[in-house]
Amino acid sequence: MENIAHIQGLTALAVGIVFGMGGLGTAIGFGILGGRFLEGVARQPELAPLLLGRMFIVAALVDAVAFIGIGFALFFTFANPFVPAAMQAAAGGG
Repeated sequence: MENIAHIQGLTALAVGIVFGMGGLGTAIGFGILGGRFLEGVARQPELAPLLLGRMFIVAALVDAVAFIGIGFALFFTFANPFVPAAMQAAAGGG
C-alpha cells in the first residue's frame, strides 16, 4: 500500500508540472502571436481582417496543444494505469 501512495503522489506532482508547463507554453505562444499580429497590422493595415482570421486559427492550435496535455494529465489523475499494476504486484500476482 505504501507503493500506491508513492505512485499517486508522484502522479500528482507530474500533473502539476504538466498544468504549469501547459499554461506557461500557452502564455508564451499567445504573447508571441499577439505581438506578431500587431506588427503585421502596423506594417499593412489593409490586411488586418485577413491577419485577424489567421491569428484566431493559430490561437486555436496553440490552445489545443495545452488542452491535449491537460487531458492526458487528468487521465493520469483519475484513471491512473499504474495503480492496478502496483496493487497486483503488492498482492503477489507478479
